[in-house]
Amino acid sequence: MIGILDLLGTVGGNILSFPGILGLALGMMTRNWILAAAMGGAVGVAETFLFAGFKLAEVQMIDLAIAALVGVLASSVGCAIRHKGATV
Repeated sequence: MIGILDLLGTVGGNILSFPGILGLALGMMTRNWILAAAMGGAVGVAETFLFAGFKLAEVQMIDLAIAALVGVLASSVGCAIRHKGATV
């Protein structure tokens, strides 16, 4: 069972790592909400497999779910920034 500090560390690490930063940047590249969410989720999944050395046995499902969720949320925020900030 994962402890609360491990959970908070995982969420914070993902926000400050690829799913958060790259997800935000990818979300700002499009105005399509679904495409932004899909790209953010893909970044979260790819980051989890990258740091696990592409070994499925090393990937924990809670880490994969949190990374994908953070990627989707960050890219949605990026898409919202694009919608509100765009004047064209």
